[in-house]
Amino acid sequence: MTLHPLLVHFPIGLIVTAAVIDVAALGTSPRSTLRRAATGLYLAGAAALIAAYFTGRSDAALVRIPGPAHAVVDEHWTWALRTTVYLGAFALGRLGLVLAGGLSDRIRWLPVVAAGLAGIFLLFQTAERGGRLVYEHGVGVAAPRAP
Repeated sequence: MTLHPLLVHFPIGLIVTAAVIDVAALGTSPRSTLRRAATGLYLAGAAALIAAYFTGRSDAALVRIPGPAHAVVDEHWTWALRTTVYLGAFALGRLGLVLAGGLSDRIRWLPVVAAGLAGIFLLFQTAERGGRLVYEHGVGVAAPRAP
């Protein structure tokens, strides 16, 4: 049984939700609880990314990968590692900023929000390649049983 398909959607949902909340928080008070909520979601998303990354690496040995899909697998792994490292570092750095109270106004918070949106770009690149593996190459998809 492979775990990656069960886990992979959690980081996507958590991180996209965090980014949406972050953008919405730009219109609220700098002391809004929305910033802390987004930080918590980024941290949970980063933890989920780590789990998705390692289960994906492990599960690759358990599924049939057709020849043409090997290049896409390599791209998916590369983007997944970039995404996991970037968003993990971003979430921890953001936590440090929130705890230190160093970014209390909107103008100083804007680059932090932009950095989170850059993480969405990385997440999209990773997910797009994972989707290609499933929908174009059938990786991890069982063949239909004959009647």
